[in-house]
Amino acid sequence: MSTVTDSRPEARPPTPRGLARRLLPLQIGTGLQGFMLWVPVEKLFQTQIGFDAASIGLMAAAYAAVVPLLEVPSGILADRWSRTGILVISSLAAAASALIGGISRNVATYIAAAMILGVYFAMNSGTVDSVVYDTVIEETGSSELYERWIGRVRIVESAAFATSALAGGVIAGWASPRLTYFLTIPFGLVSVAAFLRFREPNLHRAAEPVDLRRHVATTVDAMTRIPQVRRMLLLSALTALLSQAVFEFGPLWLVDLDAPAYAYGPYWALLVATLGIGGYLAGKVHLERGGQIAVVAALLAASSVVLATTRELLLVGLGQTILALLLAMVGIHAGRLLHDAVPSSIRAGVSSGAGTFSWVLFLPFSLAFGALARSHGIYRAGWVLAGVVAVLALLLPLTTRVRPVPVEADPDDRPRAAAADTRAPELTPLDLACRDVVGLISDYLDGVLAPNWRQRLDEHLGDCDGCTGYLQQMRATVDLLAELDLEQSGSHPGR
Repeated sequence: MSTVTDSRPEARPPTPRGLARRLLPLQIGTGLQGFMLWVPVEKLFQTQIGFDAASIGLMAAAYAAVVPLLEVPSGILADRWSRTGILVISSLAAAASALIGGISRNVATYIAAAMILGVYFAMNSGTVDSVVYDTVIEETGSSELYERWIGRVRIVESAAFATSALAGGVIAGWASPRLTYFLTIPFGLVSVAAFLRFREPNLHRAAEPVDLRRHVATTVDAMTRIPQVRRMLLLSALTALLSQAVFEFGPLWLVDLDAPAYAYGPYWALLVATLGIGGYLAGKVHLERGGQIAVVAALLAASSVVLATTRELLLVGLGQTILALLLAMVGIHAGRLLHDAVPSSIRAGVSSGAGTFSWVLFLPFSLAFGALARSHGIYRAGWVLAGVVAVLALLLPLTTRVRPVPVEADPDDRPRAAAADTRAPELTPLDLACRDVVGLISDYLDGVLAPNWRQRLDEHLGDCDGCTGYLQQMRATVDLLAELDLEQSGSHPGR
């Protein structure tokens, strides 16, 4: 095998039609969830019922306090019960939050609506990407298409956000911001029907079931005692914190600059469109490469500094758009790294743990940001945002080095899919390349890989030091989890 020095675009596996059909209900459901007509005019509505910068920070802290309490338990429940069921609960919570928000006439009632919205965030966090990851594995036998397909889900989601943002601005101007809350409710309820039509992957149920306490202990130990997973959690959490900060506090720049009411709809539509564009670019940009990492890190820092220094409305909008776009790309990349690092049986729980960590960090951040914005203005508070962005920009190249990079794979030798024989009869195990090994290692270690694929993977490992190192890394992770599980069993002999 030769080292990759070719500048030609990498050959990407074609999308199996079965995968596209299977993920369609999930895309529809997430798209319907994204029709939140009230979001672009939320800050305007809040000021009408008595909010100021400090109380907005308090509200953000309130749902940031709710989410960590529910996020990991909801992820564990998704792994043990049903990931589709968790998505249904998240839709019902979003509809309930819109209802209570719409009838709110004071700060206290609206904060209650925000806390219910926290249930939506907790149930949704880590579930969709875990479902997509496992579905891709089941349909293709490799995680190679994950970034492409989670990107497509984000494109649908952001299109819904953008469309509802424009519609919400029109409705608020034509009638009132309050009406946007009530008109959001049907979309959340219809999304339930879409999720119920989705055929959930069963990869996370392949392992022998364990009792709840042991499952919880294994999930928590994986997040706290395995260095590789801890690094991925930190990268994911910081990215999510910053993305949440941009969407939560970004409109305050418009309020400070006395932007007209009609500007909020297009502004929000552009901002949420970055989720889809970032999802598309995540499959094109390779953040394991040093040069591209440096460019992304520099743009992250520059866009945050713009928010702390400029008072031009267009530049503020551009800075927030670029920052949100880059965070969307980094977030998908971080999710891929995290999913690659853990087995499917605890994947949703660990992924939800990243969300919990981000909310734990967001709680003090939101309080400090809100208080600083009230006492010294939004631009002084913007330097707090820039400081956290600088930490992420420094962490990004250090963390991505942990991921094995297929440096010996020839791009002309990439297979279309590393699936089981019945799923891809035109492909033979002889086509195996380094990128596909990453997706097959979990099945290899679990002993569920087809014999001919296992033989070919053994041959590949014998010739590839990089993939052998990755196998050793994953085996060490699995062994450590087994040891932790054994320790838990030994310390609780009555279980």
